[in-house]
Amino acid sequence: MRHRAACLLTCLLAVVPAIAADDGWLYYGRDQGQERFSPLTQINTANVDQLELAWSYRHGDLERFPDRKSYAGFHATPILLPAEAGGHLVACTPFSRAFALDPVTGEERWSFDPQIELSEVPTRLKCLGVAYWQDEQADADALCAHRIIWGTHDRHIVAVDARSGAACPAFGEAGSVDVNPLIAAAAVTQPDPAGTTFSAPPVIVNGVIVIGHINNMKNQYPDSPAGVIRAFDARTGELRWEFDPIPRDRSQPHAVDWTDAAMQLTGGANAWSLLSADPERDLVFIPTAGPGPNFYGGTRPGDNRWANSVVALRAQTGELAWGFQAVHHDVWDWDIPAAPLLVDVPVDGEPRAAVVVITKQSLVFVLDRDTGEPLFDVEERPVPTDGVPGEVLSPTQPFPVKPPPLMPTSIGPEDAWGVTFLDRTACRDMILASRHGSIFTPPSQQGWLMYPSTAGGPNWGGGAWDPGQHLLITNVSQVGLWLQLIPNEAAPPPPRGDYTAGAPMGPPSKIEGTDYAIQQKIFLSPAFQPCTKPPWSTLVAVDMAAGEIKWTVPLGTTEQLSPMPIPLKWGSPVSAGPIATAGGLVFVGSTADSYLRAFDTSTGEELWAVQTPAAAHATPMTYAVDGNQFVVVAAGSHMFINAKTINDYLVAYALPATVRGEE
Repeated sequence: MRHRAACLLTCLLAVVPAIAADDGWLYYGRDQGQERFSPLTQINTANVDQLELAWSYRHGDLERFPDRKSYAGFHATPILLPAEAGGHLVACTPFSRAFALDPVTGEERWSFDPQIELSEVPTRLKCLGVAYWQDEQADADALCAHRIIWGTHDRHIVAVDARSGAACPAFGEAGSVDVNPLIAAAAVTQPDPAGTTFSAPPVIVNGVIVIGHINNMKNQYPDSPAGVIRAFDARTGELRWEFDPIPRDRSQPHAVDWTDAAMQLTGGANAWSLLSADPERDLVFIPTAGPGPNFYGGTRPGDNRWANSVVALRAQTGELAWGFQAVHHDVWDWDIPAAPLLVDVPVDGEPRAAVVVITKQSLVFVLDRDTGEPLFDVEERPVPTDGVPGEVLSPTQPFPVKPPPLMPTSIGPEDAWGVTFLDRTACRDMILASRHGSIFTPPSQQGWLMYPSTAGGPNWGGGAWDPGQHLLITNVSQVGLWLQLIPNEAAPPPPRGDYTAGAPMGPPSKIEGTDYAIQQKIFLSPAFQPCTKPPWSTLVAVDMAAGEIKWTVPLGTTEQLSPMPIPLKWGSPVSAGPIATAGGLVFVGSTADSYLRAFDTSTGEELWAVQTPAAAHATPMTYAVDGNQFVVVAAGSHMFINAKTINDYLVAYALPATVRGEE
């Protein structure tokens, strides 16, 4: 047997206590539409400032693998199981190990280690969460009638009994499905297994597991691993269907947008972020990434559908219901970064079943859930097309008429910022020396500025939804990026084994199969501060009924970013997203200054902040057990943002008993 279950309290269902959950958080986003809204009101605007630490848990895997600590990000969002499934709080570590906790005390109940082959996994390790599924055809007391299912870094899908943590023997081989052969069969020409990994939890719709994957080679190869979406039977693990966003032959309708050579050569267009699902419609909504390679598209002329798109697939068959492309012929690495939100949006006073798509370029598209047609008008507007030699750019790009962009989408010398005159001058000179302007400014050999950057705007943290106020709330990064396409003959070879090559602040990296190498730098002054004026990150609320921004506030401080620990509210680097509650609150960690915060949903006023043991670059969640509401977040820091403070805490906050009226 490849896997081993370690049941720390017991693997016997008979002695696992049933815990009545008053209100759960059963999926990553609480519901499968990724709404991230809780109806709980015990913690509210009047008492949130009295929250205190309820319990703290450490998963311990960093001590088991100390040589991989620097690249391990604990960004998981737990789920809370119903009482009949054990009532556990379940999450995963960066090393693909799942664990279950008592949601009241944080004590570990069971753990399952899939024992991944570290020699065959990527450098960067993170697991965002696990998925839950109930087999309604099974006897209620049967092993694996309730299951936890997730993907591992060495490309297996694992299923364990939700109540005990024991492997599900009828799923795949002893509870595991090896996806490596499928990945190899779909390879374009780069089958390196470490180029592909699972990070986000799957969605499970009507007995079908649907999962995407990370593509770690898209930045360097046109023929990086194919972005195939796969579906498996939740009961047996058998492959149900595959969908490649990039067509491979002329029989597919979107092949009209591709040349024959590009269809055979191009990888990417994978779904590395979170997925959404509408079980009643039997639809899964897939946010796809750009095609390979990033930043140069001369090997793949055309709009490149269905890369940089949201595609709606039939969960039972994988059939394409509809697709919407948010970026044509992407050369900016503007993947669709976050799960589409499935919410009801008022249109002309009537609620419409919508798909809300948040993009890195800070644009928000609102689509009809059944057809993909825009519910708010979208215009194809002219954009620059004078790219580098060999490039053929799209003459237009889609822009929503409303809501407006969530941040400024252009940059010029007048935008240069710095604490000192020397900093401002240096930033201004860099802008003048580089290609700059409005959104969709093409890549350049002289260097060009992206604002928003490849990291957004919004990123994988996505948004939360307040249905009572029709508010979309998301965090937005407002830091630019400087990039340069360097002809290969002028590009120095990167240091051997340098994993930062081609990444922001790393050395240049050759884009194989092209005439160029790519270099990226965060747009910083000589004092290592952003060259754009603060705030450098914000929390933004959009009134979707009106299609207008309701409020924007800074998110984070400079407390841990400057030599002097001065907490200026200028924002900080961010990762992960917010949640909203019926208590009138938005909870969000995400910031480099290591705080979990609560904001008033109606006004954006910051009402509470607590310093977490490490930066909480994970999306929080909330639940109630036995009349006590908890707010939980993983605090593990970030390999790029807080590399020196990587940690492994899961922390829970609750109101004192006196505030809850128990004493």
